[in-house]
This record gives sequence, C-alpha cells and structure tokens, in this order.
Amino acid sequence: MRQVFRSRAAQVLGWIWMAFAAFNAVDLVVRYNGPSSMVAAAVLAVLTALVFVTCLRPAVVLAEDGVLVRNPLRNTFVPWRLVDEVTVSHSITITSGGRSVRCWTPQTSGRERMAAMRRSSPPRAGGRFRTEPVRSKAEQAAAEAMAGKTHADWVAEQITERAESAKRVTPGIAGTLPDPGTVKVAWAPTTLAALAVAAVAVVAAFLV
Repeated sequence: MRQVFRSRAAQVLGWIWMAFAAFNAVDLVVRYNGPSSMVAAAVLAVLTALVFVTCLRPAVVLAEDGVLVRNPLRNTFVPWRLVDEVTVSHSITITSGGRSVRCWTPQTSGRERMAAMRRSSPPRAGGRFRTEPVRSKAEQAAAEAMAGKTHADWVAEQITERAESAKRVTPGIAGTLPDPGTVKVAWAPTTLAALAVAAVAVVAAFLV
C-alpha cells in the first residue's frame, strides 16, 4: 500500500502561490513592457521555483519496498529492511547504517507539540450541567491513537511499523532472506528543472 505524507499548510500555501503566479504570468504576457516585464518575470520565476521546491515537492512516501524521502534538493530511498531507527524531534530522522536522513516534512512545531500534550490530558470536570459531545467508536479510537502525538509522530510510527513488518519476513525456499536492496540518494529531477527554468528567466532578464 502506497502512502504519501506532506505538510497540509505548506501544500495550501504552495498552491495559492501557484495560482497567484499563473495569474501574474498571464498579465505579464498580455501587458509586456520590455525590460521591466522581463525583470518582473524573472523575480516571479525564482520565487515560484523556491515555493515549488520547499512547499509542494517535499513528501514522505511509503511504498511496498521502502520509504522514499523527497526533500527539496534530493530523493533518498531506504528499503524497509535497512531502516534501523526512526526518531522525531522537530522533524523525522530515519537512520540506516551510518546514514541519517532528515525528512523536510512533516515537521512538528512547539505549539503543535503542546497541543498534542493537551489532547492527551484527561478532560477537566465541568460544572453541574456541563455535557461533553458523544463520540462514535471510530472517533474515540482515532482520538486515542493520536493522544499526545503530532502528525510527525504518527508518520514516524507508520514508518517503524512497516520496517518491522518487513524484517519479520520468512526465508525463501533456499533458506535465505531476499536481498534487502540498497539506500539510494539522487538529485531530484523536478527540482533541477524548476531551478533551471528560474535561471533561464534571470539570464533572459539581464540580456534584454
């Protein structure tokens, strides 16, 4: 089962900016005014590339064979059986051998951590006529599962569970375990493309 985890706030802000950038790009084309329009287009291209790279691209993808960490500049793939430890501070860190991979998203702020701690505390007794909303069994189970945890904590648990499940695999017919694969790190093609477009726009602005 494939699962993709991102920052919801970053996604919202990113797509709002993309809509704003698209509107302004059309306006610059329609009202083209020489060098000033090219400079504005270059600034818009650079900002849009940065928003794409930092807000829309980052994600943690749980695939069948491992976890893919999409950070702003690089992609890191760690097979499940090579995941040694998953920890959470303000971000998720995956350790494999002597390598540590820090996930750009999801992250935990101090405010979110405090809110999670408040959720885990028992409700204070109300007044004589105060009533609490009745939760369904599904809502109660979800509340208990998330009690005291942030989104990053929950994602880290999913990674840990998938890794431990993969390590419990039984040997094959020959009595050997399947090849766990290797950790792969590569530059992100979409990031390179976005930065290249921004660079072309800047060069064009200087040449006009």
